[in-house]
Amino acid sequence: MQPVLEIFAADDFALWPVGEHESYGCLVLDGKRTPAEVGTAVMRIADCNNLDPEEHGPCPTDPLGAFLHGLLTVPGLFAAGGFRVADTATGTVYVEPGCCNGLETWRDWLEVLDGTGCSCFGHDPSSAAERVGDTVRLTLEADAEDGSPAIALPVDQVRALITGARTDLRNFHSLAGTWAEQHLPAHAAAVTDDLARALDLELTE
Repeated sequence: MQPVLEIFAADDFALWPVGEHESYGCLVLDGKRTPAEVGTAVMRIADCNNLDPEEHGPCPTDPLGAFLHGLLTVPGLFAAGGFRVADTATGTVYVEPGCCNGLETWRDWLEVLDGTGCSCFGHDPSSAAERVGDTVRLTLEADAEDGSPAIALPVDQVRALITGARTDLRNFHSLAGTWAEQHLPAHAAAVTDDLARALDLELTE
């Protein structure tokens, strides 16, 4: 189980160094990312929240301030992506975050274990997780009529996977904080705090 961020190509982005990625790919967020990959992730999360930033106060006139404005002012931040679950031995994917799913809702996985017992993770694909007794069934395409990759895992194993994915997010956030100090010194503290909001991280956990 890995936290992943949906990314787009950024051929004309010049506010800070970013990596080369194809559109609609996924970038794993963990403590092993390169500075360019961290820059790509920060760019993408900021861009996710730039739909109508002037709703939340006057937009700065400088390019950097304008690009970061949504990230630094929008109350409910969005980070396109989620937790992906795959069998590393076979490459089979059992959960792939779909359209409209965000990393800020990763705690929905805890609802599967301790709350409602089920959760969905966007559409195209329409991945889902459902608890049945002491197991959790993961299905890549819950709406498929002709079958879909699926697996049943013990609840305790899924809980351990969630803990590992949360640790990956926290490690990425720590890396992003260091990156922000180097690349966005005037905005480092605010960007670091708001990245935590976008990833729904309580840093005292």
